[in-house]
Amino acid sequence: METKTVTLAPLTPDDRERFILDNQEAFRFGAMEEFGRRDDHMEEDGEIISRATIERCIDGEHSEALRILEDGRPVGGAVVKLDPVSHHNELELLFVTPHEHSNGVGFRAWQLIEERYPDTVVWETCTPYFETRNIHFYVNKCGFHAVEFFNRFHPDPHDPETGEVNNYDGDGFDGMFRFEKQMK
Repeated sequence: METKTVTLAPLTPDDRERFILDNQEAFRFGAMEEFGRRDDHMEEDGEIISRATIERCIDGEHSEALRILEDGRPVGGAVVKLDPVSHHNELELLFVTPHEHSNGVGFRAWQLIEERYPDTVVWETCTPYFETRNIHFYVNKCGFHAVEFFNRFHPDPHDPETGEVNNYDGDGFDGMFRFEKQMK
């Protein structure tokens, strides 16, 4: 079996649009896999994750957007938000294009992210309750632990779209798992 090389590279301005579209495709694939064509979990224009959410992550203060490359070819991406004081960092986005799923690309990319930010004390990330593939990946492959489940009985105190204080009213919210991985 041929071994392919997975690397990370900073997102370049000329690749920004493709990064956004690839991210949306990967998230849409996960929802379609779970719910089929009748999915009602879309944010905008049939997308599970909106352009605004992705751009907010990419452009956020202390955020770094990375392209996941396999043998130099873009096959996914990640956005991390780094806290330079506490080193309690967030994995805001991580995606691999669907045709590369189950080939170890995501796990190798995660290992490279951990290596790239060795001062991290705790990593945090979230994923929707229906993304069983992601839950398996974070818990069973990467060593994260579920620490909170946001739902209508326990809403996220911050709006996932804006980061602002959540004015959650309970309609249409299905749930998100929050995971942490203690590094030090």
